Amino acid sequence: MAGAAEELPLFPLNVVLFPYATLQIHVFEERYRDMVRHCLQYDQGFGIVLIKSGSEVGGPADPYLVGTACRIVSVQTYDDGTMDVKIQGERRFRIRKLDETKSYPVGYVEPVVELEVEDTPRADALTLRTREYLQAYIEAHFQREEIKVAKVRLPQDPTALSFVVANFLQIDNQQKQHLLEVTDTLERISEMIPILEQHMMEAKVPQYTKLTVQDLSEWTSTN
Repeated sequence: MAGAAEELPLFPLNVVLFPYATLQIHVFEERYRDMVRHCLQYDQGFGIVLIKSGSEVGGPADPYLVGTACRIVSVQTYDDGTMDVKIQGERRFRIRKLDETKSYPVGYVEPVVELEVEDTPRADALTLRTREYLQAYIEAHFQREEIKVAKVRLPQDPTALSFVVANFLQIDNQQKQHLLEVTDTLERISEMIPILEQHMMEAKVPQYTKLTVQDLSEWTSTN
């Protein structure tokens, strides 16, 4: 199976990247600078995988098997060779074989396939409820910053919407990894709705300021 799989450079981190989400990473280890240069040279992306055990820096890291392939949006290289790399998640993959013979890990991966969302009243209701909750959640954070929001732009596609919600949730990495691995959009949404409801309650407390305006700017337009 590995022979037919896609060869993908891997970047293990203590973070879960979802499809459609953007992330800025500071790359300072030479092995991962080599990886970024390789990807730029061959116009390809790499995979972000959550570390199960091990460390981000120095030694080897044992990753979870499901991660997200990303594309490189921009790279800022500094005089000392370190880089700030902006990436955007695109698609999920599952590692079938791990090659650690190079300076950076490489996975032989296959796609994670999402079940098709059936057009049913339940699906419509769950999607609408999720969209309304997330819109209210985003607007509440902007109101705390005393910024008026003209419109919140959210994906119409239920699967894309579910990943946007998952990216915003203030939950631990193991919970996020579980949501990344779920292949049923409605199951993912159903699991996230109670968490969103709790977040909305907590957002009413003035001290709750985990998100910033910058975190939400991609999905809004302001007056």
